[in-house]
Amino acid sequence: MSTQNGAAMATDLLQRKDFKIGIIGGTGLEDPHIMERSGEVRVETPYGRPSDALIEGNVSGVPCVLLSRHGRRHQQSPTNINYRANIWALKKAGVSAIVAACACGSLREELEPGKLVLIDSFIDRTTKREQTFYDGLPGHPPGICHMPMHPALNERLRQALLATATRLGAAHSDRGVLVCVEGPRFSTRAESELFRAWGADLVGMTLCPEAVLAKELGIPYASVAVVTDYDCWRDTAEGVSIALVDETMRKNAQLMQKFFVEAISEVAGHKEQFVAEAQKAKQLAAASVMEGEHKLNFDHLN
Repeated sequence: MSTQNGAAMATDLLQRKDFKIGIIGGTGLEDPHIMERSGEVRVETPYGRPSDALIEGNVSGVPCVLLSRHGRRHQQSPTNINYRANIWALKKAGVSAIVAACACGSLREELEPGKLVLIDSFIDRTTKREQTFYDGLPGHPPGICHMPMHPALNERLRQALLATATRLGAAHSDRGVLVCVEGPRFSTRAESELFRAWGADLVGMTLCPEAVLAKELGIPYASVAVVTDYDCWRDTAEGVSIALVDETMRKNAQLMQKFFVEAISEVAGHKEQFVAEAQKAKQLAAASVMEGEHKLNFDHLN
């Protein structure tokens, strides 16, 4: 991608009225009521159907696209989510950044249930998920992508989420390492203690490969974790359970609605900076693909 073409693309994006922000909601975090003038759009991608219809509308006047990661009836387990279709669908809907949220267990005493954590890195322990768009199949992007993963999430977008948590006065941690497990089962005590020894702060099931795939398509991505419970390393009267996770999410539902609304305003308020971030992300995505015997084509990054 030439510098001249890249600059023209950035200028075009900045001038468009439909500068959009993608929202991916996880367990209990996909309430469409934050959207104004919303409508459903069902899409197909080269990787199949996404988890649910895209909900397009405005949040505080900002064009947004909301996708429920598990489906609105929570019908898909973490393993069976079509992560590639989800990210591809958001890309083709025209989003310039993705703000995500996920429910997580805590591996640290100070990260108590209800606290927000601005994830800054991850350890991937998943085993059954497609990790790249570049799989060599017909109709998929050609080449092999070796994506650098530091920083693991977009730092400017992460700072926007941190500013949002601070402004709301929400209990939060400004960083945290999440270990992403395959699920859908919860950890054993031995696993939980191992993750702590590795330096992880949280355990979740959906950050990977979502963050990687967003990076492959040149979309700035950041995620806020909502701590729902202490993982089983800690002796408590009540261990982790679906009931405990649901209870914590219900208690935090109003806070997370406010968080998304404020976060969208924060990002849109620095539109020029995030247009530049999107352009840098696209350039990195293109530069990370090896040609080999393939004739490269980066139309999918536009």
